[in-house]
Amino acid sequence: MKQLSGKGVSDGVAVGPLYFYRRGNGEIERREVADTAAENARFETARQTAIEQLGALYEKALAEVGEESAMLFEAHQMMLEDLDYVESIQGMIEGGLNAEAAVSDTAAMFADMFAAMDDAYIQARAADVRDISTRVIGILSGAVAGGVDSDVPVILAADDLAPSETVQLDKSKILGFVTRGGSGNSHTAILARTMGIPAICGVGNVLTENYEGQLAMIDGQTGEVVFDADEPTRERLLKKQAKERALKDMLEKLRGQPNVTLDGRNVMVYCNIGNPGDLDAVLQNGGGGIGLFRSEFLYLQGSDYLTEDEQFEAYKTVAERMGGKRVIIRTLDIGADKQADYFNLAHEENPAMGLRAIRICLTRPEVFRTQLRALYRASAYGKIAIMFPMITSVWEVQEIKRICSNIRSELANEGVPMADYVELGIMIETPAAVMMSDQLAKEVDFFSVGTNDLTQYTLAVDRQGQNLDKFFDAHHLAVLRMIKMAADNAHAAGIWIGICGELGADAELTETFLSMGIDELSVSPSAVLPLRNTIRSIDTSTCSDRLLRDL
Repeated sequence: MKQLSGKGVSDGVAVGPLYFYRRGNGEIERREVADTAAENARFETARQTAIEQLGALYEKALAEVGEESAMLFEAHQMMLEDLDYVESIQGMIEGGLNAEAAVSDTAAMFADMFAAMDDAYIQARAADVRDISTRVIGILSGAVAGGVDSDVPVILAADDLAPSETVQLDKSKILGFVTRGGSGNSHTAILARTMGIPAICGVGNVLTENYEGQLAMIDGQTGEVVFDADEPTRERLLKKQAKERALKDMLEKLRGQPNVTLDGRNVMVYCNIGNPGDLDAVLQNGGGGIGLFRSEFLYLQGSDYLTEDEQFEAYKTVAERMGGKRVIIRTLDIGADKQADYFNLAHEENPAMGLRAIRICLTRPEVFRTQLRALYRASAYGKIAIMFPMITSVWEVQEIKRICSNIRSELANEGVPMADYVELGIMIETPAAVMMSDQLAKEVDFFSVGTNDLTQYTLAVDRQGQNLDKFFDAHHLAVLRMIKMAADNAHAAGIWIGICGELGADAELTETFLSMGIDELSVSPSAVLPLRNTIRSIDTSTCSDRLLRDL
């Protein structure tokens, strides 16, 4: 038996083969080829594979976000059929260049040609030709679409995964995660909790590719990673897995039940999602609404800025499927650990403190306007609310409201339908927002506490830091006092307050949050039923004074 150890960041036991995430190295191999016919055949095979992949993506997007957004993949298929594009690559190969380099050179040539055109539509095709070429090069070089090339579900291993990588994973093939680095607040950990599967981070360099394909047993609570388990260990972990399944079966009885405390207080239990594909889990688990739609994950899926129509279709899909329940969509939160290359953000020594979230939106008004227009258009199809991240000052909110008012006037003049009223809220995730929450509450309809960043900024601890877990204490009294101050100021101004950070699902703090008067908890879909179970066991009339005494 071989046992490795890390930090458990998402509970549960999983058993399956270990598989290492496949990513391209970003370098284009250049070499001379003698057998040009064989090289052209290799290119043709890759091209046909790319067309098939795009067809599958079209069908997936059609089901999840509608025909208008899905048409992008259809357009990419057509570009791969373009004779000028194909013949350019074939000609370079016949001249002795390998397929990867031929595709790369053709992509650069076509992209430069499109970018030089006067027509804005043609200019936008430069990004498309780069995108399809990257896909073909990835196939040629052995990179795997979706990161997993396996016929059976696997435990996925990696050094760590960037947000842009997690959003593109084929989640149907993942039983759990094990990473060499990362932290409990990494996006790999957050994705695992969203999916309700085990995850372990911080295993270190002892996790080598020698373990590829070996049967592993992982415990996301204790951080154990076991290969070739002996009988006692195997029996212990399988019993624990069976117990977890029994608990899930018990919680199923709570499906459809209200989130009401013993003393009769109703609590809003909403869900956090990253894209429309997460809605099935929300509806299956009985989420009362969407408390956080991380819209930036839509941007991370592509290679160029989303159009207004593409965003509109995604937001409309979520609003319609939630059937009139509140859907809170956070505006673009790019920056820091969430990077999209096409934004061309400058390197920053401390990106968590830099140009990110609302700061990007207020300094790139064309990006902000496009998203707000899409959001207001989608508001005609459901109960959409808009939430703004990384707020620190009243002037920011007042400027946002001025822009929103202008967007509404534009759309009204164009005769575009939209909701008569759209709630506007802000994330409370900086100490500045907490200290100004009495003034900010007069400007908005609701607050939502982002506990991950609030903890980071309050304690001056990098939430992504691999060796800082013992210092990143979300239960720290300073953090809890911040949340209570924001809650008191929200209620004094007559607005509601929720928590959408990972702390919202922490059963150890549910009583404390309800005692503070928190009105809404937004959690991963898999956490809805466990949270409902906890809420239904609490009597806030007897616990409030005791729990708030030290706050």
